[in-house]
Amino acid sequence: MSSDVAGLVLAAGSGSRYGSPKALVEYEGSRLVDRAARLVSDGGCDPVVVVSGAVSLTVPGAIVVHNPGWASGMGSSLRAGLRALTASAAGAVVVALVDQPWVGVEAVRRLRSAWSSSDGEVSVAVATYDGRRGNPVLLSRHVWDEVAALAEGDVGARPFMRAHPELVTPVDCTGTGLPADVDTPADLPASE
Repeated sequence: MSSDVAGLVLAAGSGSRYGSPKALVEYEGSRLVDRAARLVSDGGCDPVVVVSGAVSLTVPGAIVVHNPGWASGMGSSLRAGLRALTASAAGAVVVALVDQPWVGVEAVRRLRSAWSSSDGEVSVAVATYDGRRGNPVLLSRHVWDEVAALAEGDVGARPFMRAHPELVTPVDCTGTGLPADVDTPADLPASE
């Protein structure tokens, strides 16, 4: 199995609660989609795939894959991203969400380390913060097909993790950043 870990950014939504696609929202001088792509890239993931949908995206340093079924929810975007990575040499993928700009690079590094130090025995590594599961999530290649089959509607890998709790390894990422979502403009502090 390859020791390479890819990065996958889910950025296809229309941002209905936000009022516009969150991928294009500017925060601290860059779009949320660029921040998310840098998060996984700076965490050592390569290649980086970004799944677009509601709007067309160009993301420096990333492969952008359009999900025509984006309106059906995050599950279809996860499937599109995993499908795009099947031709890669990646043995695992770190999945990040576009609307979590405060997740830290160290969380990505810890997930990668948990997987690589296990010689690929870790099937799913999930970042935890103060004991609560959050994002990002690492998926070993051997579970991609089943994760994709179970991803429906607005959920990604959660159904797989519920069906196979014995395959989930929590990775403490407390203090590396915050897994909070940006749902409305009020969730983003004003840029200085």
